[in-house]
Amino acid sequence: FIRLKDDDSGDHDQNEENNTQKDGEKEKNDREKPQTTTKRKAVVPGPAEHPLQYNYTFWYSRRTPGRPTSSQSYEQNIKQIGTFASVEQFWRFYSHMVRPGDLTGHSDFHLFKEGIKPMWEDDANKNGGKWIIRLRKGLASRCWENLILAMLGEQFMVGEEICGAVVSVRFQEDIISIWNKTASDQATTARIRDTLRRVLNLPPNTIMEYKTHTDSIK
Repeated sequence: FIRLKDDDSGDHDQNEENNTQKDGEKEKNDREKPQTTTKRKAVVPGPAEHPLQYNYTFWYSRRTPGRPTSSQSYEQNIKQIGTFASVEQFWRFYSHMVRPGDLTGHSDFHLFKEGIKPMWEDDANKNGGKWIIRLRKGLASRCWENLILAMLGEQFMVGEEICGAVVSVRFQEDIISIWNKTASDQATTARIRDTLRRVLNLPPNTIMEYKTHTDSIK
């Protein structure tokens, strides 16, 4: 990932990209149900790009503290930034995004597999849960980058269990979490926890909490 960071400015030939998108569109549509009824072009790696195992979507949300959030208002408040299918496309989004440590107020970045909304109620998430790590101020940007690079690089080695990751910027602390599909699978959640410790280089006494989405909804 780091090696490819400055590999491509994103100015490659648009026609070439469109042709590649057309070629991959049918296969992609066969594999995935469209997220909405509007027809969208499938996002595919460009020529000579390094494809990821899954497509991912960046989301952003911000809310006023103290105001209760219903799932409906939360869904309206969450904004889709864009979807990418290759390492190069990831860096094109990421290099233009504000780092979590520079965000203000109650702000969140979400990075989820394409087709999965960053909501507890989503079909892919509803039986799952998340590992939560609370960070003191100043650590969020580095930890977020390490987490998402590990996720995109398939370092967790738990098949299709990973749904996405979230960084939440708050006044006193910041919180990062990684979401998985099956809360009841203890072997998988333990592997995710151990990988998280390693990729974030966490001190042995770091408190890590696993919370099921059912509990969050309650």
